[in-house]
Amino acid sequence: MSIKTLRGLLIPFVALLLSGCNAVLLSPAGDIAVQQRNLIIVSTVLMLIIIVPVIALTLLFAWKYRASNKNADYDPEWHHSTVLELLIWSAPLVIIIALGAVTWVSTHKLDPFRPLDRLSEGREVPAGTKPLVVEVVALDWKWLFLYPEQGIATVNEIAAPIDRPIQFKITASTVMNSFFIPSLAGQIYAMPGMETKLYAVMNKPGTYEGFSANYSGAGFSGMRFKFLGVSEDEFTKWVAEAKSSTETLSRDEYLKLEQPSEKEPVRHYGSVANGLYKAILNRCVEANRMCVSDMMALDSRGGSGIVGTYNVTSLDAATRVRLGLADTATKTYVGALCTGKDVAGTPVSPTGRPL
Repeated sequence: MSIKTLRGLLIPFVALLLSGCNAVLLSPAGDIAVQQRNLIIVSTVLMLIIIVPVIALTLLFAWKYRASNKNADYDPEWHHSTVLELLIWSAPLVIIIALGAVTWVSTHKLDPFRPLDRLSEGREVPAGTKPLVVEVVALDWKWLFLYPEQGIATVNEIAAPIDRPIQFKITASTVMNSFFIPSLAGQIYAMPGMETKLYAVMNKPGTYEGFSANYSGAGFSGMRFKFLGVSEDEFTKWVAEAKSSTETLSRDEYLKLEQPSEKEPVRHYGSVANGLYKAILNRCVEANRMCVSDMMALDSRGGSGIVGTYNVTSLDAATRVRLGLADTATKTYVGALCTGKDVAGTPVSPTGRPL
C-alpha cells in the first residue's frame, strides 16, 4: 500500500474522530462563559509568548550544533552571558506578572457568588433588576430545579429569559456532583448539606445542554438536562404550562424522587411544598429528623446542656425487638429540646434543677 493511499484512508478516519468535537467553550452564549473563554485565550497567548520561542530555539540549537556541522562555533571555556541571562529570566518574569494580574482581577470579577454588574460587554444590569432565583438539587441521577417565586419545580429541564440575571442556589441530596452548563458559565460543585451559588446570564435564545461534570456513580453518564434560553413571553408561557401540571412535589413525593434512578424524562410539578428546598439543604425532609441548622444553632448555644442530660429517652421494647437490639445495652438520647422536663416528666429549670 502506497503512502498516498494510506494518507487518503486516514483523512476520513480523522475527520470522523473530529466530528465528535464540540467547541461550545469557545463559542458560548452567556456573558460569564464569554468572559471565562476570553480569560482562557489571553492566558494561552501569554504562555505561548514563551513556549513558541523556546521550542523554536531548541530546534535551532539542535540543528546548528549537530555533530555533523563542522562550521559551528565551539568554545569549551564558555560559561556565562549576561544578555542571555537577562533574556532567560526577564521574559518569563514579565509573563508571570501579567498572568498573575489577569488571574487576580478575573478571580474576583468572575466569582460565582458575586452578583452580576453587566448583561454583556457594554451593557450594565438595569437598576432595580431582580435576578431569577432557581434552586438546584443534584439527585441520583437526575436534576431537580425549583422556582420559589413561580411555585413550580421541574426535573431535567430548566428555562430562563435571555438577558435576565439568574441566581442559582445549588445543593445535592447524597454525593457531591458538579453543575455545569458550558454555554452559560463554568462548573460549580453541588454538595449535600451545603449551598453554593452561581450568578449568570444567557444572552442568546436556544436550547443548551447541561450535565454533571463530577462522577457520581452508575447513572452518571445519563445525568443530563436541557437549558432553555427564551424570551420573557415564552418564559411566562413555560411557567404557565408547568403550573398546569396536576403533580405536586410534596415532601413524600420528593423522598420517592430522591431514590436512585437513571435517564429520567422531563417532568413538571405544578406546586411545591413550602420550605422544601430549605429542608433538603438542611437534611430534614423527613418529619422525624432534626435539621442541620437547628443542630448548629443548638451547638452555638453550648449544646443541650444540663436540661438535655435529664431530658432523655430510649427506644421502647417493641422497637428494640424490631431493630434487633433486644440483647444490646440500652442507649438513651435527647428526647426533645423544646421542653424543660426530666425523664420522669418533672419540670426543670435551665440549670437542670427540679422546679
